[in-house]
Amino acid sequence: MVTLLDTQSRQTARHPEKARRPDTEMLRKPDWIRVKAPGSEVYRETREIVRTHGLVTVCEEAGCPNIGECWSKKHATMMIMGEICTRACAFCNVRTGLPTALDPNEPENVALAVQKLGLEHVVITSVDRDDLPDGGAQHFADVIRAIRALNPRTTIEILTPDFLRKEGALEIVVAAKPDVFNHNLETVPSNYLTVRPGARYFHSIRLLQRVKELDPQMFTKSGIMVGLGEERNEVLQLMDDLRVADVDFLTIGQYLQPTRKHHKVERYVTPEEFKSYATIARTKGFLLVSSSPLTRSSHHAGEDFAKLRAARKARLGQA
Repeated sequence: MVTLLDTQSRQTARHPEKARRPDTEMLRKPDWIRVKAPGSEVYRETREIVRTHGLVTVCEEAGCPNIGECWSKKHATMMIMGEICTRACAFCNVRTGLPTALDPNEPENVALAVQKLGLEHVVITSVDRDDLPDGGAQHFADVIRAIRALNPRTTIEILTPDFLRKEGALEIVVAAKPDVFNHNLETVPSNYLTVRPGARYFHSIRLLQRVKELDPQMFTKSGIMVGLGEERNEVLQLMDDLRVADVDFLTIGQYLQPTRKHHKVERYVTPEEFKSYATIARTKGFLLVSSSPLTRSSHHAGEDFAKLRAARKARLGQA
């Protein structure tokens, strides 16, 4: 991916907090993890719409391997509240530092972009904003309501931070009634100290559980990366923890190392292992499971939302 090469060339500016870390080995990618470089006409059109409205996308910032496929279908995951994160997770390619002030025009600009892209389903995510009293919860709500006002038929999926130590923040977001509430665990608890040091595993589990308590009809979703040194039994226990929290949808994908300063890929999990995880997760009761090397939280989100609704109806015995 060109994005990975670009981020390596800007490594010092992009990740100053990682500059003193020793370089780690970057394993050669297996054939099943390779993707085509983006470049279709629709891809360029999507990029122009994003640029015109001054928007940030996690597709670019995180160096997503599926950007060519998604943008060629006019699917883009909007990343609100700027491009600078207050945390420094070892796996993440988003910049770390002191964020700028929130853009009061961003909700309207996101809504306009959704309209121009003609999205039936949109995914909105954000950087962590530990600097804000509510962690950006009200801004999330403002974006959701702006999209609803201009695009009443568009379904909305949000991928939020953990709102750690932000009392009342979750309630603000849930009250805005997104169709899907996603918060990623990212990895198993034994990896948190090295991979996701600013977060707390059981707080994230409780956050997802609390969403269901506030609105039992809201779909909840979470995702993890594998290949970070986790054990198989740890992944299975994580599934159980999510089911206790009544999470509907689980995504499992391969971790890809952005630069030599990031956490290394301990191994590339085989497609057969991903299939095995999917089978087990379904038996544990998830309404939907997406598990493959290139699975990402917002990949095929629109199609998956339709499957979620159909799966719930089937479970309830509705036609």
